[in-house]
Amino acid sequence: MKITGFRHETYLMKMDRAISDCNQPEGVELLPGSILFIETDEDISGLGLGFGGEAIASLFSVIEGQDPREVLGLWMIMNDAVHKGGNEGAANAALSMIDVALWDIKAKIAGEPLWQTLGASEGRVKAYASGLDYCLSDEDLFVFYRRLAETGIDGGKLKVGLDFEADMRRIGIMQDALSIASDDPVLMIDANEYWSPKQAIRYVRRIEDKYKIEWVEEPARRWDYNGLRKVSQQVAASVATGENLNSIADFFPLISNGAVDVANVTTGHSGATGCRQIANMALGYGIPVSMMNAQANFMAHVAAALPNHSAMEVVDPGREHCLTFDNHIEDGFIVLGDSPGLGIEVDEKTLADLQANPPTGKGTFPLSRREGAGRYIVPPAAGEVPWRTGK
Repeated sequence: MKITGFRHETYLMKMDRAISDCNQPEGVELLPGSILFIETDEDISGLGLGFGGEAIASLFSVIEGQDPREVLGLWMIMNDAVHKGGNEGAANAALSMIDVALWDIKAKIAGEPLWQTLGASEGRVKAYASGLDYCLSDEDLFVFYRRLAETGIDGGKLKVGLDFEADMRRIGIMQDALSIASDDPVLMIDANEYWSPKQAIRYVRRIEDKYKIEWVEEPARRWDYNGLRKVSQQVAASVATGENLNSIADFFPLISNGAVDVANVTTGHSGATGCRQIANMALGYGIPVSMMNAQANFMAHVAAALPNHSAMEVVDPGREHCLTFDNHIEDGFIVLGDSPGLGIEVDEKTLADLQANPPTGKGTFPLSRREGAGRYIVPPAAGEVPWRTGK
């Protein structure tokens, strides 16, 4: 079997609801989508999902004609190809999508779901709810977490960082919404790198006077292992970080310097192969990992095969416009089906319609960084978010 070609499709979608964090609290409604098809001479194609893809053609040229089953070897070839310029940005996005598509092919050849090809004993991954919710009203916030709690999910992660009083109130709302799934729901908060380490310590300590926080995510800059370690040592909550890094090389200084208590892993860490490398390194240090959210929850296949995986983020804002997928949430877990590969199919008619008629809406992902980040806190103005009317 040989790799013979690829097809790359991009489109724009409008989500069912806006998403946001403290850096861009007003939120965005539009999300770019990217679908990659890797083709073979035996009519088995692989699917990769992501963003962008400007570097796909150049990376594809180094694996064309190779056997797609040699996924690890092909990953090394691609990683070597981007050596001089660095495995980041467009190169990382392309490598990640190609790698996932190759794993999809490998599992389809075996006639089994990807979680099985990767060695998991079951296609089942614990989930937690994540609203990307800074722009939601208090009422909508409760509805979001209660809806996922009704599926058995007993943990939630709230966006915080600009208004302490509002954050305290909204953590309580999340806790109340999740209480139907557990008498002691797991509470997490996420500041998305807005604070300095000292700001984070002061802020989180005040929150911990009332709430038991499982982890604080990105309380300081993603590369600041000194600052992140300082936060970890001075608050009760674990420090979770890493989603915006690119590879195992970026994680090494965090892990080796004791700066991360929970490693957030994702397809953006050089695909499924790179993600597994990071999880294995974390395992050696006794550090748990948590999979970040993914369109159609496709990275749950990888999460299921990680021995140190805790729970996977579920956002559920409506991103599957042209996709059908073989998984669902039940009793607090993402339950993966038995369809070969990722279990994802593309509705070509809907995709073509999205491309021909791009939607309009408020703002486009990714989110930008807010004024004052790491220096001083800029609270949301009246009207910037629905829960802020005065002050």
